[in-house]
Amino acid sequence: MSTESKVLAYIHDTAVIAPGARIAKNVEIGPYSVIGENVEIGEGTKIGPHVVITGWTQIGKDCKIFQGASIGEEPQDLKFKGEKSYVFIGDRTTIREGATVHRATGEGEETRIGNDCLLMALTHVAHNVVVGNNVIMSNLASLAGHAIVEDRAVIGGMAGVHQFVKIGRNAMVGGMSKLTQDVVPYTIVDGHPAKAVGLNSVGISRAGIPLESRRRIKQAYKILYRSGLSLAQAIAVIEQEVDSCDEIEHFLRFLRDAERGICRERHND
Repeated sequence: MSTESKVLAYIHDTAVIAPGARIAKNVEIGPYSVIGENVEIGEGTKIGPHVVITGWTQIGKDCKIFQGASIGEEPQDLKFKGEKSYVFIGDRTTIREGATVHRATGEGEETRIGNDCLLMALTHVAHNVVVGNNVIMSNLASLAGHAIVEDRAVIGGMAGVHQFVKIGRNAMVGGMSKLTQDVVPYTIVDGHPAKAVGLNSVGISRAGIPLESRRRIKQAYKILYRSGLSLAQAIAVIEQEVDSCDEIEHFLRFLRDAERGICRERHND
């Protein structure tokens, strides 16, 4: 690290910073933290004590990383053979105590977390995962390899997400849920295995989605879950009967791409 970077950043004397690390101005690095050779840390980011950031890892501006977090370490994947892969973390994301974010399996592949996310204590983001913007992961929630989490999703504490599962935009996952199939956008799922229990009405409203679009989402939800139609049939009916808007188009794209199937609705009978 350059002399200029050392002057502009606030680095504790016990921190270990590799010569090749790129540290922007106004970065804070706490006691006993270790920053690897190929790490880049954006302006204004604050790193607590005993944090390890390694691998080819890029962290954006104004992030907060709390004590004991591990970012950019080799994936827990038997297919990994030491190839060059990446972690990218956006701006203003907070990573709490003991959280782990692993780099990808596959030459040139990446694990990516977006802007304005909150990963609470002891959460885990595995190799090749993609997390969107404004996502919240509660304590001990875990994403297995290749999972995808879209914008503004909320994942409850101790939830376990199977590899390759997708969690849709504005969805909410209940605590301790087991996810083996995709979570449809705008829905709430819960259970072991997880089932849909309704629309995430509060999350949709807080996201600023217009009232008319919310009505269309509700209409599409009823067709998908209450009509008794197959997934393919429900898609066709939604296309015909629900007026188009950005939210409905995204809803339909998600359903068409749901290779693992979707979390079906819970029935209390």
